[in-house]
Amino acid sequence: EQIEDGYEIQQATVLFNPDTGETRAMRTKEDAADYRYFPDPDLPPLVVADSWVEQVKAEMPELPRHMAARFVEQYSLPEYDATTLTQSQEMAAYFERTAKACGQAKLASNWVMGEISRRLNTEEIGMDAVKVSSDQLAALIRRISDGTISNNAAKQVFEALWTGEGKNAEAADAAAAVDAVIEAKGLKQMNDTGALEKIIDEVIAANPGNVEQYKAGKDKAFNALVGQVMKASKGKANPAQVNELLKAKLA
Repeated sequence: EQIEDGYEIQQATVLFNPDTGETRAMRTKEDAADYRYFPDPDLPPLVVADSWVEQVKAEMPELPRHMAARFVEQYSLPEYDATTLTQSQEMAAYFERTAKACGQAKLASNWVMGEISRRLNTEEIGMDAVKVSSDQLAALIRRISDGTISNNAAKQVFEALWTGEGKNAEAADAAAAVDAVIEAKGLKQMNDTGALEKIIDEVIAANPGNVEQYKAGKDKAFNALVGQVMKASKGKANPAQVNELLKAKLA
């Protein structure tokens, strides 16, 4: 409005009174020259090359929020998993090595957030002191996925690897170390259908009461029979296979 009315703008330092909402001039200001702005003779001009900026960007670590978004996109992880895993750069790297080695990202996430984190918290150590390598964990997950061992047996293998028991096998690599523990502890799942059917037949014959209850519609009786089969197989039977065969025989 001042300019449109033909007036000059007076530059000034202005005080504001919050009680009245008014301003008043303290002192006038002119242009930069009056402030004695001039180049410092001891400071040469700073020129930052675009190529150097790009190089620094390329060498910077991936930000947690970007990494979490990538984990959701690349590994189809839930946002909760991705956010938890990326709270630590070391944990994120450990997870990613495991996931790439085993091809089972969600299982890798479950083990890292579960058993690995629990052990670290219990022993009050960091990821730099983790006692099961990412290659060993990946090999263990592969043995779960291919049906070699059950989830319960996998925890026993993990325990042996964590405590160093698995090192007694002097295995050449991670997979061999896992297999050696499985063999030494006799944890391999029973995949022989004929042998499993024989055990199931014996359990059915020895538990006529549970059989009758199951046929009467009581699901707990079926669970009891499954438990008997698992006990008779010393935990080596594949639970899914036990359920399938048992239901077929009781049909």
